[in-house]
Amino acid sequence: MASIRKKDGFPDERLVVLPEYMQRELAGHPLTRHLFISDIGYFPRAGDHYRERPEGADSHIFIYCIDGEGAVETADRPQAPVRPGLLAVIPAGVPHRYWASERRPWSIYWFHLKGDHAGEFIRLYGFDQGPFEIPRAFAPTFIAHVDQALAMIESRPYSLHLQIHCSQNMRWLLSGLGQSMLEAGGGRKPGTHLEMAIRYMNERIATSVSLAELARHTGVSRQHLIHLFKKETGFSPIDYFLRTKMQHAAGMLDLTDLTVKEVAAAVGMSDPYYFSRMFKKMMGLAPSAYRKIPKG
Repeated sequence: MASIRKKDGFPDERLVVLPEYMQRELAGHPLTRHLFISDIGYFPRAGDHYRERPEGADSHIFIYCIDGEGAVETADRPQAPVRPGLLAVIPAGVPHRYWASERRPWSIYWFHLKGDHAGEFIRLYGFDQGPFEIPRAFAPTFIAHVDQALAMIESRPYSLHLQIHCSQNMRWLLSGLGQSMLEAGGGRKPGTHLEMAIRYMNERIATSVSLAELARHTGVSRQHLIHLFKKETGFSPIDYFLRTKMQHAAGMLDLTDLTVKEVAAAVGMSDPYYFSRMFKKMMGLAPSAYRKIPKG
């Protein structure tokens, strides 16, 4: 059972909780079943705000503080302060409690997501690694999209078309947040090392790169780098590099008049026959046959 200390609401609060029958409909629809908003709201100056769920919630909880202070505590992480600009994410099923500061109660936007893809976004970008600061450049976008979703659901909470739109909008928001964190150097999981390695590869498409060289550049062991690449891309680092070369080669075949031999040399392969074999293996066609296919 959840513990709720404040029962009468907060002045100027906004809140929508979808009824069970609507949530069942969204959980069964092909365009929303993997990710949809079940609850969403805005609590300004939420004095006495307190929630405790010893068994966790059946949804993934997102709390973004825009003013004041509060705190979040989960079963696997100690109490952490939540101040303006910080986002706290609590995955479904994780016992937790959170509350507003008595001295400076927080003002928060919050929403609950259901669906297996919501959990995948959290794991991919490490959103659950404790309250973290949303990159400053992305923060206004985050607030605007959450506020828009709240306003739309407030206006027509039982519209399936609107719920589908909000679901897709939330996908964009989570992936946009994750990418902005990676670009800002704030990736919470393997993102920083992975991004460093991929940038290093892209800058050296016309050369060769060894696993040892990549490991030295990223500052992790070769074994750990292999683990990161296989987990995030499905390929080993060198296999990923080779596939990146082939993708660059495909672009040159499409956009230039370079010969196959010249394209091979441009991606660091001196043997055009080896290049052609690799290109066909990864792209499904020999370079000359690929070039003849109309594109666009």
